[in-house]
Amino acid sequence: MMKGLKKWRLFSLLTVMTVFLSACGEDYISALKPAGPVGQEQLNILLLTVVVMTLVVIVVSVLYLTAFMKFRRSKVGENVMPKQVEGSHTLEVIWTVIPIILLLIIAVPTLTATYKFADVSAMDEVDENGNKTALTVNVTAKLYWWEFEYPEQGIVTSQELVVPTGEKVYFNLKAADVKHSFWIPAIGGKMDTNVENLNKFYLQFDEESNSLKDGVFYGKCAELCGPSHALMDFKVKTLDRTAFDAWVAAMKATEGNVADANSADLGEATFANSCLGCHAISGVGGSGAVGPNLTTFGDRNRVAGFLDHTAEETANWINDPGKYKPGNLMTGKYNVSKEEAKAIADYLMTLSVEK
Repeated sequence: MMKGLKKWRLFSLLTVMTVFLSACGEDYISALKPAGPVGQEQLNILLLTVVVMTLVVIVVSVLYLTAFMKFRRSKVGENVMPKQVEGSHTLEVIWTVIPIILLLIIAVPTLTATYKFADVSAMDEVDENGNKTALTVNVTAKLYWWEFEYPEQGIVTSQELVVPTGEKVYFNLKAADVKHSFWIPAIGGKMDTNVENLNKFYLQFDEESNSLKDGVFYGKCAELCGPSHALMDFKVKTLDRTAFDAWVAAMKATEGNVADANSADLGEATFANSCLGCHAISGVGGSGAVGPNLTTFGDRNRVAGFLDHTAEETANWINDPGKYKPGNLMTGKYNVSKEEAKAIADYLMTLSVEK
């Protein structure tokens, strides 16, 4: 009786876990709910592989159970020796050819898709005026944040990638310090960012992110890179082409923005004296900054990639960044009072190109 109850308890536990795990498939971060053709094709290959593996497991299990039931001693007796098939050329051909066929079924679409996603020749195509026709983004992964440069538009941002929907977006991927990996689960990927070489690929974003729970897709670092690897997130805002062009124009309009060290606003003055050396507040420029570009800080979804986007959490981060992201390069850089940190946080919340 007790054994039966224990089995039912285990079954109940597994059922409850299944219910909870089913909630993990959020649209903004689930690779099982693709929002673009790259992610969809990768999911199709994954499903094909699962089907093939499931078929193999079923066939092997059936053969094993059949042999187990047919030749058990209680049925055939103690001294019965089943017919031996050792050295059978027919069987050897079967169990050699079938795995080869199954591997080809998996390998052909996988290799085809791999070469297809690696085709970035369109990055260099230009129109009659010599302007590149495809959107290219230079991605630089750093400890523990992301920088996004739009070379043709002459703008740069960080922590939030903004892209248009319905067209291929090409990426140049590199790392500034150690190996990282660029991955947007719901869209496609992933691909390593290396210090030594440049990796290239493309993604296509078919859904606007404003309908999602948090208004963004989530991106992750998928390569163990240090103590705060799990917190190295970025967000992706997808807009229609008209809205994207408006965002680019708003970013260009920030050219020349600087904080005034003599401002009557304590936050702006403190930022100018303590933070401006590492953090720009103009979206016009190139990559290579020491710290994240803060031009669009007020438009962000999170602080430091994972904290709630509030002035309070921003002040907490400024006071002790090492507490939240161990190993980040901002730790120990600034020595401001709690009052100044709060004032800086309030100032940063005003930095916006979307409001």
